[in-house]
Amino acid sequence: MARNGQTILALLALCLTSACVPAGSALPPLPPLTETGRYHLGPGDRVRVIVYGDKELSDIFAIGDDGLISLPLAGDVSASGLTADQLARSIAAQLAKKGMMQDPSVAVEVAIYRPIFILGEVARPGQYPYEPDMTVIAAVSLAGGYTYRAVKRYEAVVRTKGKTTQQGLTRPEDRLAPGDVITIFDRVY
Repeated sequence: MARNGQTILALLALCLTSACVPAGSALPPLPPLTETGRYHLGPGDRVRVIVYGDKELSDIFAIGDDGLISLPLAGDVSASGLTADQLARSIAAQLAKKGMMQDPSVAVEVAIYRPIFILGEVARPGQYPYEPDMTVIAAVSLAGGYTYRAVKRYEAVVRTKGKTTQQGLTRPEDRLAPGDVITIFDRVY
């Protein structure tokens, strides 16, 4: 009888400890960001376009869900997936093709990155502005910090790159990308 009692206690302990593991902890690790330097534009970004010699065409433009920006008189220009320099060359080519300028000089810079989103066990879940080289812990800080129920060792991140979406676990010191959706898990007691 004592042997059966020990077995039952061991099974009960196993069941209780497995219930303390957050649901998302079974996710694979999210591959770390390896891109350095060149940022690739995407829907939701806002870019500052400067056309030298033409203040009417210089402004801040949003990249739409279709990956295009709409320039006055020049029309739509594909921006998604391009770097700022590539977009500047594309806009210059569009302006020359339309006959608006002979040898246009164009500069493009990111004015506002697409936001990140943080859910779960933080004081103020929601949408927050992305900053270059932002880490998960910096995003948690923007959201008012962890709640007392939060798991602080890892979190889930959903990352979209082009038409591909990845989901996996990250650590607080891992870097984020614009548009990431972070979920902070709660502890199960």
